[in-house]
Amino acid sequence: MTAYGHFARSLRLRRLYRHSTAGLMITPLDHSISDGPVVSKGMSLDHLAGRLAAGGSDAVVVHKGSVRHISPERFAAMSLIIHLNASTSQALDPNAKYVVAGVEEALRLGADAVSVHVNLGSDDERQQIGDLGRIADACDRWNLPLLAMVYPRGPRITDPRDPELVAHAVTIAADLGADLVKTVFLGSTAEMLDLTAACPVPVLVAGGPALADEEDVLAYVRDALAGGAGGVAMGRNIFQAADPRRLAAKVARLVHHFPEQHFGPGPFTASADTDSDARLTPDHLDAPTTAPLSHDLTGGPHHDGRKTVLA
Repeated sequence: MTAYGHFARSLRLRRLYRHSTAGLMITPLDHSISDGPVVSKGMSLDHLAGRLAAGGSDAVVVHKGSVRHISPERFAAMSLIIHLNASTSQALDPNAKYVVAGVEEALRLGADAVSVHVNLGSDDERQQIGDLGRIADACDRWNLPLLAMVYPRGPRITDPRDPELVAHAVTIAADLGADLVKTVFLGSTAEMLDLTAACPVPVLVAGGPALADEEDVLAYVRDALAGGAGGVAMGRNIFQAADPRRLAAKVARLVHHFPEQHFGPGPFTASADTDSDARLTPDHLDAPTTAPLSHDLTGGPHHDGRKTVLA
């Protein structure tokens, strides 16, 4: 008999991996508190979420208030991750993250998982690591998956991609109970292989700084996956693209290890003369909605209490 973790946590993890057990393609939209609006002129957050769902993103990461401005229909084909802490780029210490929402609150909002940010080496590190530990405990109590975003970042950090520091960062996440960890991409695939092989939970690579063009983004994703990454958590390079849905589809195809023919004509990509192709969500899900907003689970990982295992 196969032993699984608690049913509810395993179920939510399987929802995250709804498209493929090969990896996760998550689109963080939580930059709104730190840097300001994430949507381009003329596009609503709801429409952006629809484009990402149609493109094959497994999940979006948003703050609690953003959920009110996204139609529940968007989550027919992707998961909702609520981000629990924040800071602004205007603060005296932008690296100091403070808790702005709780696990129970995220559950009331319908979250499939929560995320929390920790800056290893910041002046506020003690508080952030303590917050991560408390949030992990609440996630265990309520059987909610936890994504920890941990980066070497602070006044004493001279090289935020130092392999030893990044290994320390992902170890903190795993040791305190995270199911998934997001961190920076190291300088080479060989260094990434050492990092991911030693981490007991999937390592998702952050999207990093804005890249010049689409091919640069795809090359970056290929390098991350070649380094053993369990996927990517890519924000700006997706939502700031000229066509977020199109780029999300290309990244998702790589992360999910789908063959080219899966997409032509496929569930995500549009044909040359239409934008209403077949895909994983109904046609209306990536179109703007004027209606008031109301407030196959096979495959994926299971959780044995501390470790996420891809089944």
